[in-house]
Amino acid sequence: MAECLTHLESKILVGDSSIGLSIAIAIVFFWVSSLVLLLPLLLSETSLFWVFWAVMGRSFLHTGLFVIAHDAIHLSLIPQHRSVNDAIGRLAIWLYAFFPYEECRSKHWKHHRYPAQIGDPDFHNGTNNYPIFWYFKFMREYLPLRQLVVFLTNWGLIFGALNQIFAINLANFLLFWIVPLFLSSLQLFVFGTYLPHRGNRSSSTNVHHAQSSQYPVFWSFLTCYHFGYHWEHHEYPQTPWYRLPAIRYFHRNRAIS
Repeated sequence: MAECLTHLESKILVGDSSIGLSIAIAIVFFWVSSLVLLLPLLLSETSLFWVFWAVMGRSFLHTGLFVIAHDAIHLSLIPQHRSVNDAIGRLAIWLYAFFPYEECRSKHWKHHRYPAQIGDPDFHNGTNNYPIFWYFKFMREYLPLRQLVVFLTNWGLIFGALNQIFAINLANFLLFWIVPLFLSSLQLFVFGTYLPHRGNRSSSTNVHHAQSSQYPVFWSFLTCYHFGYHWEHHEYPQTPWYRLPAIRYFHRNRAIS
């Protein structure tokens, strides 16, 4: 088993810089290109079916921006080049919602240090664990008043520029940029925070107080880039998101054997 673990660590645990960079470039490219294509779209001439799937696709790509930043925070995006890793993470989280990278990194490491307990910025307030209240507490951690002002100011300036220069209307701006951000925040909260950490801490069977989803790999990817494999992420925080299924497979086989 020691040999298997050593092999796993060398082949899986640490991210591959070329893979991480390729994924980051692909997500940013499709995020930008889809935005360029959809912002001037004539909604009156477009089927609601295609508008719906365009919004869903944009939401998934928006979550991808956060995932890039998340892996950068763990130095698993481009582990061999720290400065490039952090630069891409900083860009991704800025594109996501104008968040400051260093502040997000600090809060995320608190989540790993104090999972599902007081001190964890992603956790509920200790008493009210209803999803809606937990979600608003979750959002307040990342959008305090100062950051909310930055957020709204930037959105106003961007829309003003797009409207004046390219005649982009408000409906398109909201539908293909703001709504995907909101849906992405729900996706990250539900599959990356609420479902993994909603259990009773006193009855938790692991130090991370995290439980993983039982979704097959394909659905795990679609729901939230494998964030549902949450115990695996907490146990191996240096492992990039795309290798979490391999970690899960390894531990399942070890349990069976």
